[in-house]
Amino acid sequence: MRRLWLAASVLAVSTAAFAQAPKPAPLAELSRAVTIPYEQFTLPNGLRVIVSTDRKAPVVAVSVWYNVGSKMEPAGKTGYAHLFEHLMFNGSENAPGDFFAPLQQIGATDVNGTTWFDRTNYFETVPTPALERTLFLESDRMGHFLGALTEKNLKNQIGVVQNEKRQGDNQPFGLVEYAQIKALIPPNHPYGHSTIGSMADLDAASLEDVKGWFRQHYGPNNAVLVLAGDIDVPTARTLVTKYFGDIPRGPQQGPVAVSVPTPPKRVDEVMKDRVATPRIYRTWIVPGLNDPDSVPLDIAATVLGGLSSSRLDNALVRGDKSAVKVSTELQQFAQLSFFEVQVDCAPGVDPAEEGRKLDALIADYIAKGPTADEVLRAATRDVAGRTSAVESVGGFGGKAVTLAEGALYSNDAGFYKKQLAAYAAATPEQVRAAMQKWLTRPMHALLVEPGPRGAYEESKSVASKPSTFAPAFYHKPGEAPVTFKPATAVDRSKLPPVGTIADLKFPAVAHAKLSNGIELVYAQRTATPTTRIVVSFDAGVAADTYDTLGRQSLTLSLLDEGTATRSSEQIAEEQERLGANLSVGNSADRSSVSLFALSPNLQPSVDLLADVLRNPKFDPAEVERLRKQQLVSIVSEMTQPGGLAQRTLAPILYGANHPYGRPTSGLGDAAVVEKLGRDQLVAFHRAWFRPEKATIFVVSDRPLAEVRAVLDRALGDWRGTGAPGVKAFNVAPPAPRSRIVLVDRPDSPQSLIYGGVVTSLKGTDELVPYNAANDVLGGNFLSRLNTDIRETKGWSYGVNGSFRRALEAVPYIVSAPVQADRTGDSLAAMQADMRAFLTTQGITPEEKERTINGFVRELPGSFETSGDVLSGMQNNVLYKRPDDYYSTVASRYRALTAPQMDQAIRSVLDPSKMVWVVVGDAKQVKPQLDRLGMPVEVKTAPQQTSQGEK
Repeated sequence: MRRLWLAASVLAVSTAAFAQAPKPAPLAELSRAVTIPYEQFTLPNGLRVIVSTDRKAPVVAVSVWYNVGSKMEPAGKTGYAHLFEHLMFNGSENAPGDFFAPLQQIGATDVNGTTWFDRTNYFETVPTPALERTLFLESDRMGHFLGALTEKNLKNQIGVVQNEKRQGDNQPFGLVEYAQIKALIPPNHPYGHSTIGSMADLDAASLEDVKGWFRQHYGPNNAVLVLAGDIDVPTARTLVTKYFGDIPRGPQQGPVAVSVPTPPKRVDEVMKDRVATPRIYRTWIVPGLNDPDSVPLDIAATVLGGLSSSRLDNALVRGDKSAVKVSTELQQFAQLSFFEVQVDCAPGVDPAEEGRKLDALIADYIAKGPTADEVLRAATRDVAGRTSAVESVGGFGGKAVTLAEGALYSNDAGFYKKQLAAYAAATPEQVRAAMQKWLTRPMHALLVEPGPRGAYEESKSVASKPSTFAPAFYHKPGEAPVTFKPATAVDRSKLPPVGTIADLKFPAVAHAKLSNGIELVYAQRTATPTTRIVVSFDAGVAADTYDTLGRQSLTLSLLDEGTATRSSEQIAEEQERLGANLSVGNSADRSSVSLFALSPNLQPSVDLLADVLRNPKFDPAEVERLRKQQLVSIVSEMTQPGGLAQRTLAPILYGANHPYGRPTSGLGDAAVVEKLGRDQLVAFHRAWFRPEKATIFVVSDRPLAEVRAVLDRALGDWRGTGAPGVKAFNVAPPAPRSRIVLVDRPDSPQSLIYGGVVTSLKGTDELVPYNAANDVLGGNFLSRLNTDIRETKGWSYGVNGSFRRALEAVPYIVSAPVQADRTGDSLAAMQADMRAFLTTQGITPEEKERTINGFVRELPGSFETSGDVLSGMQNNVLYKRPDDYYSTVASRYRALTAPQMDQAIRSVLDPSKMVWVVVGDAKQVKPQLDRLGMPVEVKTAPQQTSQGEK
């Protein structure tokens, strides 16, 4: 692909047209633009099929939604729906072994499954020529599963699910959901227990129990299949009928009777947890998404605490600064929802007084309702979010998800259109009436404050006796359970062939310059009327010096918190009216300011972007407010296993003075942040956020000439002042010294093992052979490390190893959250796996074929959306690669041999030089680590800041 340069003079257009910024496009017009064409049909066995044709990429999203979630679970069987989500990835009768193996072979992306109260779904996006094989696999686990279900698989996946539960529970605030459900919903209510289930019920699950669960719920008449992408209805009907048509109907799942419970009185509760600052919750149970009050309640939540300019932000965060963070969310489910308010108190604030203040603000809001402008801004945000989401055909929120949700929850695949119309037509009166109806009922008032957790009985497997309970909907006493005996209409003795999958054709990339020389890197994508812009600066966490750790992050966070002409609140409100979103981000090597804009509102959105880039005010009051927030974030990071591990490992690997030897989050050191003055932030902005350090990346449905003209009007006369910043990469990392550093985090039900070593690689090196080899070692679900620790031993929810690409010294990092009583065994097993892989047990022919096929065939699905393309463009510039890199990388993967892959990774990775950080309960973990024959250093996890400190 040739590199296109368009000179400024060629693209120059009159700026007279931009003299007056246009008003935002009408909301009704924006909402009508969100359209998903689809057709549907139903097989004789009851399977509902929805087809949406989208030819923008040669991929098809396959999404199977089963009408089974935790609300169907009877007492004694909690967690079954989620357990089955795991089990159905373990293979079927005619496709034994993990489903991830054949899916990787065909280049599937967005492969996952999820479970919640209302549903279980499985989804993947596959190259079009691999669709038939994918439908074979999905139909096989729907109609030919029970014969592959073994006691061994069951026990293994019970262990995996229990470790997933421990991993979630081990996080700060990880026990809140249990308290909310217990306080608000009766235990015998369908929504009266968490989806993850209880340790006791999982331990008690027998093979016959779970087989009965499958027979009841996983028939085709209880499912919706969505195909979205490069597919048409005739092709879909032929293939779906071929592979799913012979599966007999299962028992008909009747509707689940669900009421919206009302607690008899307000429930006040206080919990202690390993948290940085007190958090106040206010939670109500309200109706589900099909209720006419659902949209007004969602708008109510957005106005109260969901917008950047929300009522609570303006009153508590920007106003009296008694809170460092607020949020309000309507968690919508099919038959009821949770209306939840969160307030994180600022240091030194009395949470009881803050709670009373919060209740008064909410009461006033319920009584008076929102303004018309607030309703408009909230509704516009929803429409903008949906516009962005439906660009993708699959994944967690694309076209397939939208259509499946409508079909399963509302019996209408086009339900999203009714929701959009409701948002566009919403009035303040509707919102106020909905709040007065539902939010004047008793709620759960929870305070989580810093302190040691109480006894936590769910932290370990309790090895209950097997259950003999058989609910009536499995089968009547004395009757044989329903069994499936499909009449095989297709040859299931072998997988269908995969057609020729064409190599990726990365979109044409054009280059231009603004009048001041800023390079503009552009690609056009017309799937949605949106524009994504990233202004990337050569700064990042590495731009901080040892004595200014956190300055980059604080500077970055202040950019959109006030300019010379706009207040923080005005910036927030303007984004919301435009349906735009400004965000900031950083990596080790770059700092960025990003804009998502609805293209009809592109010019005013870019004007706002330019103002925050060029004219940040760094108002002293805002500096103090954001400083307080960053200090709380630092403490919060040190309450999390991952945050503790990263903060511990980075300075060990690189040395404290190296640009990479600091916390990867960029939050920095509390003692430094406490003393940073406004002048230091202004100086950092001048040195690093300047035109000559900037590159602008754009993916838009609008042509380059138009985009460049809009950007040049706003940024073309921008000039830097003073000397640019310079990074200190002349500091060498210390010589590696292998050891274990144990960070004592008392009462942790899980340990996080986090190992690393600095390699000789640089980010500008061609990492294809190293990443391909690591895919076998640690980079994939099927990797040696994950297969051993998760799938074979069941000690972890997931293990990962990867080369963390950075411009200079690239590290290799292994991350493994494991159950506490298996910490030493897990570390020993991973070390053994790595030694074997890097010496005598290299890559097998099957692993090599699977890995190379996966990397090559997944490329089209990896660049489906404008956001994907935007990331690829940034990587190409950062790592000094040609614009057509992704179009040519397939040939480099195909050229690799297994010996070349082995040689590559063995030349840069030596496990005997790795440092292992373990975050866990020292009294339980240290004896295990002492047996491994390595030096063990023990550090105490930092204590959270007390409420009296600043």
